[in-house]
Amino acid sequence: MRREIGWDDIERDDRSVLTVGTFDGVHRGHRAIIDHLRSRAREHEGRSTLISFDPHPRSVVHGQEVPLLTTVEERAALLEELGLDRFVVIPFSMDFARLSPVDYVEEVLVDRIGVHEITVGYDHRFGRNREGDVDLLRECGERHGFAVDVIPPQKVDRDVVSSRGIRDTLLSAGDVERAAEQLGRPYQLEGTVARGEGRGRQIGYPTANLALEDPRKLVPKRGVCATRVRLPTGETRGGMMNIGRRPTFDEMEVTVEVHLFDFEGDLYGETLSVQFLQRLRDEQKFDSPDDLAMQLSEDERHCRTIVEEVD
Repeated sequence: MRREIGWDDIERDDRSVLTVGTFDGVHRGHRAIIDHLRSRAREHEGRSTLISFDPHPRSVVHGQEVPLLTTVEERAALLEELGLDRFVVIPFSMDFARLSPVDYVEEVLVDRIGVHEITVGYDHRFGRNREGDVDLLRECGERHGFAVDVIPPQKVDRDVVSSRGIRDTLLSAGDVERAAEQLGRPYQLEGTVARGEGRGRQIGYPTANLALEDPRKLVPKRGVCATRVRLPTGETRGGMMNIGRRPTFDEMEVTVEVHLFDFEGDLYGETLSVQFLQRLRDEQKFDSPDDLAMQLSEDERHCRTIVEEVD
């Protein structure tokens, strides 16, 4: 898959059968669009092309930070697994946001990227103030010679799948199982192992403290979760993750730390990839470190059972 990250990397290709959107999460609704896109590209002997944006458009237009389900690199890796030919990332800015819908289609899609056919979701909006819609896109297609396909909403258990809905699920409820259903895979975090205070080791549960690769990456609601962890060697270990402030020790900074089952070794400076399997409980304050250790022992038994069932 060719990766074209930023304006300088973009090479116009009039064979492009493309779709446009942030595609944060590359969830099951996105995959329906991508499957259709690849099918149409094969039929026309074109190049399946996905256009994404970074940073997230809402963070630029509304000035509100949008926690990411997937970084650009994660998005690229997932799209490559799905067999996409071309991944284009447009740097989103206020100047770009001010383009009229017609200018956006003509100057960006037609002249800069190239388009033979475009596939979009049923609710696709584009251009200044999101003024453009599917009808306008079809009018542009008639003028410039490209076709427009529209994909209906995709549902899981009668709920429409959306990146915003998955974010809400992870942030408000920490429901990593529900998020996995809608993503089509477990939610995942990557981080570099950093030195911590050694609190876990003191009570018999050493943890790897993770510094996230991208600070914009969404961290689920505070609490304890069963996880699967991929090590730098490529092997995996079961584990339990704690996200929180360690209230038993009166700490205030939120940390992301994971205890690996059946592992001994030095991981400082290494990158770990953590998949969330199931949420166990909310963050709790215990009367003593011994009480916390007793609860962690129970958590470990529960987590090991969950990991064994998944494996």
